[in-house]
Amino acid sequence: MDGRMLENLNIPNHVAIILDGNGRWAKSKGMPRNYGHVQGAKTVETICEEAYRIGVRYLTVYAFSTENWNRPEDEVNALMKLLRNYLKTCLKTAEKNKMCVRILGDKTGLDDDIRMRIAELEEATRNNDGLHFQIALNYGGRDEIVRAVRKAVDLAVQGKIEKEEITEEIFDGMLDTHGIPDPDLLIRTCNEQRISNFLLWQLAYTEFYFTPVPWPDFSKDELIKAIEAYNKRDRKYGLVKND
Repeated sequence: MDGRMLENLNIPNHVAIILDGNGRWAKSKGMPRNYGHVQGAKTVETICEEAYRIGVRYLTVYAFSTENWNRPEDEVNALMKLLRNYLKTCLKTAEKNKMCVRILGDKTGLDDDIRMRIAELEEATRNNDGLHFQIALNYGGRDEIVRAVRKAVDLAVQGKIEKEEITEEIFDGMLDTHGIPDPDLLIRTCNEQRISNFLLWQLAYTEFYFTPVPWPDFSKDELIKAIEAYNKRDRKYGLVKND
């Protein structure tokens, strides 16, 4: 798609993606599942660059869920090794592209060295004004809401807030995504049509797009297809619009 056609598209401010299909993609090529995860990590880098280039300001990816710990031990270990390497690469990429990186999820469930690298990455990029890139690690939407409820309860017990003062806006500020606008568009690859405990609070008025393309094969052209579909949606936010 050329620049003139892109100019006619309403580019979503915030795109969220469920990265699905790495293992199936690898299996279809006679390769181990871990090979698919490696290729999937490369696709993340590509889509970060392409998304920002076309005008997306916020990109959130679902990299590792709270449920993913139930996968075979060798696969989890390989994913953690890949994560360690990716965090190093991401630091260099963020410095080059002025990307602001934030990690969503329960960091206490991650190893100390990973938490240290996350802290380093977030601190080093916090003032960058390029793409705002959120990575969901050890993340579950229900878990995020429960942790936010505990924060609210703690504040109430301490007398710092009255229960009547807890509004949607106050509660939103207790979530991992505080300060980040809700996604406009959710993309899920590899033809699964569910949200799998991802951003349950934040997806209230998000448009969904499902594609059969597995994540390692997801390209700029596929991203544009998703945005074209998004442009055909009529976002009413619960209101009735006059035809």
